[in-house]
Amino acid sequence: MIKSTTIIGIKKGNKVAIGGDGQVTHGETILKSKAHKVRTLYDGKVIVGFAGGTADALTLFERLEGKLKQYKGNLMRAAVELTKEWRTDKILRRLEAMIIAGDKKNLLIISGNGDVIVPDNNIVAIGSGGAYAKAAAQILIKNKKLSPKEIVTQALAVAADICIYTNRNTIVKEL
Repeated sequence: MIKSTTIIGIKKGNKVAIGGDGQVTHGETILKSKAHKVRTLYDGKVIVGFAGGTADALTLFERLEGKLKQYKGNLMRAAVELTKEWRTDKILRRLEAMIIAGDKKNLLIISGNGDVIVPDNNIVAIGSGGAYAKAAAQILIKNKKLSPKEIVTQALAVAADICIYTNRNTIVKEL
């Protein structure tokens, strides 16, 4: 499991939100508290968040963006093609990161093990605080009044209360 962050994604109806905390740690030392681990790709039509090595994740974001262009914004196809490369390329295979990606149709976890995971319950979470955020989101999603962005924000707050590798400086993006 990748440590040192919390990234969570929620899909509710045709809306998707992905958020993450801003803490960067090295061992037990906090190096930065306001990192941006959530970004948009493909002209703002896809949201991505990462856990793991920053340089590795940025490399994967660039590759995913290229695949999105190649497959005209089809996130599922782009993710599958990215994982094929990630799994088989000698250099990419060494990258240590995980990605959550979402658009109005899909919410996915993408990993270097060749996984493209579509959640059963429209909730995905990665990183050391991921299990805490996901547990909170599973309760919060039942509240019909809460938007995906509100659920992600509250779930990240729960994770920050429990996980020492997660802080309250969050970035949440919604489509």
